[in-house]
Amino acid sequence: MQYLGRLPESDPLYNYLKYDIFPQINCDCQDGIRVFGTNGSNAVYIYEDRASCSKVVGKFFYSERQRDWDTALRRLDREYRNTNELRSYLDGVHYAARVLGRNDSLNCLLVVEYCYGVPLDDIILSSINNHDPALLYHKLTALAWFLANLHNRSARMEERVRFNAVCHYFNLVVNGLQSVINPADAEYVRSLCETYRNDPVMWEDCEVLVHGDATPSNFFFGDDMHVITFDLERVQRTDRVFDVGRLAAELQHFFMRTTGNKYAAEPYIGHFLWEYSCHFPDREQTFAAISRRIPFYMGANLLRIARNGYLDYNYRQQLIAEAKECLRRK
Repeated sequence: MQYLGRLPESDPLYNYLKYDIFPQINCDCQDGIRVFGTNGSNAVYIYEDRASCSKVVGKFFYSERQRDWDTALRRLDREYRNTNELRSYLDGVHYAARVLGRNDSLNCLLVVEYCYGVPLDDIILSSINNHDPALLYHKLTALAWFLANLHNRSARMEERVRFNAVCHYFNLVVNGLQSVINPADAEYVRSLCETYRNDPVMWEDCEVLVHGDATPSNFFFGDDMHVITFDLERVQRTDRVFDVGRLAAELQHFFMRTTGNKYAAEPYIGHFLWEYSCHFPDREQTFAAISRRIPFYMGANLLRIARNGYLDYNYRQQLIAEAKECLRRK
């Protein structure tokens, strides 16, 4: 967080936070409100009651990055609905940041709880750098339970996965790689996507509610098996492996980038999938079903990670090569 100063009392946001938001967490803001910036991809700020140091998170959907009001309002509506729906499927061990308020007139503002915990990306790096595999294995067990719980509670058995929508997303990812992927490789991975589209295996499961952006920075961990999530704009109904495959690809990326060994993540990915599968009546059958579909979702997400311009060009090429290898495993 970067301290930006105190929120002026003349700012319309001040009264909204003081009288509508902070009372919900037992703060009166008598000593003012501090403002902190974040490094998120959206206009996200942290507001802190100076007396108690209690915090809330404010996300503005209408900002310098998004100047279309209708689009901003739709995104606000989506995250507001998604958060409330996802929370309805969770239990006491698993948690999603609670919405404290929304204010369309304040640049499409959504305010949610500030959650405390250790992010998964810090846990992965700590496990690697401190040679502590038990730490990551334990937290992956917790995360597998969290995702299985969400997916199983929200499953609609009568609705099959709409894999055409997933293929559309895949092609959008490839389109976003034009600056780093050569045309032959782009055409090749698109052809592999079509092979998956024609495979009944990819359509066989029922739709579930997925997080939709299951990256390490979006999961915090408390004591033991306690898992907290947030940033729920991309929640949707699709294949459960949409989440599982994204986490698996992120694990491969973290280990590949940190250790230089593309195989180093495999024991952790296998552990994560096996622990996820234990929450079904037939663990081995579930593990086999997920294993048939996960190469596609891992490949798609390695390509998604390769879109990030802050990564070294050669490493982005390595990600694309690994994505092709995953997609060929069919």
